[in-house]
Amino acid sequence: MPSDPTIKRIGLLTGGGDCPGLNAVIRAVSKSAMFQHDIEVVGILNGYEGLIRNQVEPLYAPDVSGILTRGGTILGSNNRISPQHFPVEENGEITYVDATDRCLQTIEEHRIDATIVIGGDGTMACTMPLIEAGVPCIGVPKTIDNDIIGTDLTFGFTTAMTTATMSLDRLHTTADSHNRVMVCELMGRNAGWLTLAAGIASGSDVILLPEIPFSIDLICEYLEDRMRSPAGFSIIACAEGAHPEGEGQIVSQVVEDSVEPIRLGGIGHLVAAAIEERTRFETRTTVLGHVQRGGPPVAMDRVLATRFGVAALELLVSGLQNRMVVWRNGDIDHIPLSDVVGGQRLVPMGHPMIHAASAVRTCFGQDL
Repeated sequence: MPSDPTIKRIGLLTGGGDCPGLNAVIRAVSKSAMFQHDIEVVGILNGYEGLIRNQVEPLYAPDVSGILTRGGTILGSNNRISPQHFPVEENGEITYVDATDRCLQTIEEHRIDATIVIGGDGTMACTMPLIEAGVPCIGVPKTIDNDIIGTDLTFGFTTAMTTATMSLDRLHTTADSHNRVMVCELMGRNAGWLTLAAGIASGSDVILLPEIPFSIDLICEYLEDRMRSPAGFSIIACAEGAHPEGEGQIVSQVVEDSVEPIRLGGIGHLVAAAIEERTRFETRTTVLGHVQRGGPPVAMDRVLATRFGVAALELLVSGLQNRMVVWRNGDIDHIPLSDVVGGQRLVPMGHPMIHAASAVRTCFGQDL
């Protein structure tokens, strides 16, 4: 493929929370740029903070060798800094300024012709000021939540799903040994993809999603029936964004200086307490938390991340810009990066996974 002669050096940035597969994308972009197109690559450290604070380092082949299997990101990441909302201390007080001009100065100083931004919907939103200023950008979708609009799958999701499934599997033995109800709270923000997939894969008896407000009375009726059966125990996979019908989500923390200030959490303990109070079943809660984000990527995420990285670089050298690579209908595609901003891909009520789970008598806390 002929290279765009205007692209001689690109900048790589990983933003938002870490997830398995980020290093695989960095490796794929860098190696294909260096070996296929003779393009120089620089790494922007710690997400957009590095672009604002001029923290940039060149990447060479040895730097990206051997990182395919590593979790996290060798560039560092940040989910609290936005170019349009950058904290600055003045007279002992924190004020927020638009630091887009600092980003542009860094890009100019290091002669960066285009950027490849790896992140979720928040990271893509932060990219828009650069695009509006004329910087060619390509997005690569990353999140364990699988909630980015326009793509059927994001890298990081399959690894997180596998980790969550293995954790739920391990809860079965304790639940069975003690005839308990075990509630496991999983990540996912407002989208239930991770909980739905891990819940089905682990054979969880109850799956609670943000998209389906639940009735605690209906759940307790289901559990009483199951606990009288030969099984004698129950597993509940509960998304952090799940909530009772007529009530809002449980907010564990508000981080004022973050791009995404709302932190969800605590619904698992609420559900467990409500079940124990109503049924007197011994109930325990496990919150997986950041365990779901860590560790090496599984094979599928390594393959997907590699394909995404190569496709992102090839979009740039073909002259396209301001696009995001996506996985749709079983293959690589791309969409306008702006289409991603301001929305989330949620689980639709009629999704085949919900149908399949319901068919094997999984309870979703509602009559579906």
